[in-house]
Amino acid sequence: MSDTNHNNLDVIRQQINKRHRRGTVSSLFFRFAIAFALIALTTLLLDTVNKSMGYIVVKFEQAPIDLAAPFGHDSLEELTETQLIQIIEQNVSAGRLRALNNEQVMEARSQDNLYDLAIRDVVKPRVDASFTAYQSIFQREQIFADAAIKYPGQFIEWRNWVSWDFLTNSTSSNPFYAGLRTAILGSIWVTTIAFAFAIPLGVAAAVYLEEYASHEWWINRAIQTNVNNLAGVPSIIYGILGLTVFVRVLEPMTSGAMFGALDADTTANGRTILAAGLTLGLLILPLIIINSQEAVRAVPQALREASYGLGATKWQTIRYHVLPNALGGILTGTILAVSRAFGETAPLIVVGASTFITTDPANMFSKFTTMTITIFDWTSRPQAGFSNIAAAGIVVLLVMLFLMNSVTILLRNRYATRNL
Repeated sequence: MSDTNHNNLDVIRQQINKRHRRGTVSSLFFRFAIAFALIALTTLLLDTVNKSMGYIVVKFEQAPIDLAAPFGHDSLEELTETQLIQIIEQNVSAGRLRALNNEQVMEARSQDNLYDLAIRDVVKPRVDASFTAYQSIFQREQIFADAAIKYPGQFIEWRNWVSWDFLTNSTSSNPFYAGLRTAILGSIWVTTIAFAFAIPLGVAAAVYLEEYASHEWWINRAIQTNVNNLAGVPSIIYGILGLTVFVRVLEPMTSGAMFGALDADTTANGRTILAAGLTLGLLILPLIIINSQEAVRAVPQALREASYGLGATKWQTIRYHVLPNALGGILTGTILAVSRAFGETAPLIVVGASTFITTDPANMFSKFTTMTITIFDWTSRPQAGFSNIAAAGIVVLLVMLFLMNSVTILLRNRYATRNL
């Protein structure tokens, strides 16, 4: 009997040692995976920041000093309003001059505004070459020496592409003046509509599936299976669904024609912010449902039974006890949804986002672009400077994602602390 017990103990020790070895190997694997992911992410961030600043070689269509010389000055900044108006009128086309006067009469503009117009429409600076921050810092002498040979007489300056002007300007065909204002507003509009659509519907679906639905019914099992499968569907499929349903079938609604929001001479077009927001709402809906289900399921059953014991109805129990205690987990799912919706590109391209638009969205029936679409457009352009503003756009996008996620995490922690 003792030999049998001894053999059993040896077998148990071997199994324990085997599990320890497996645990050690798994731990080392996961640590390596985390370290590799952190290194890759850090490399990506450094490369992006590296491209968002550095020296650029600037070419002027007309040199500022040549324009100021007839007035006895060496710089356009020294000229008066009258002299700047004269330069603009002599060097821009009649159509462009009419457009500028329609915006604001020349004589009513300030000296700073006229100077900016002279630079943009007359001097017309252009990026001929750009260098990364690393090259600009550690290879500065080589850059200036090569530029003197390849770009004789041209101007070299340090430029940080992430600036206030970059955030407040609309997009442009010249990287000097291209900005993200229209794209930022479009992203905010689209993401807001997606959340307004997906979060109430997703939480309600999660509550139904966890608290009300009987899994003995095949229809409820089918719904649960479909929700789990939809979470892994490629985003481009949602774009095709949005194009079919929201852009074409529901065009009177998404274009605004049904609500009288369409001008009389305008053709109805469902490629609007509303269609894009609803498409992204469908995209993140399964993610919100699954995470909300997990959060509701994690609420202790004893809490429900205590509520029932005090005479509360099922809905009162859910409203005053289950949902408040599950709110932290629901907000966790929202964090994931924020990142996915704000960073999506493929479904928006299919739905009809504009790659180049300079008009800010006025309402949910406006044409639109987003930050990801604009960055995608910039990366596809071969001209010098666009890769730099694309990197600057990525920096802004990451900062906005970080801020939104931080707010959501703070809200989650606040409600989690409140419910302890």
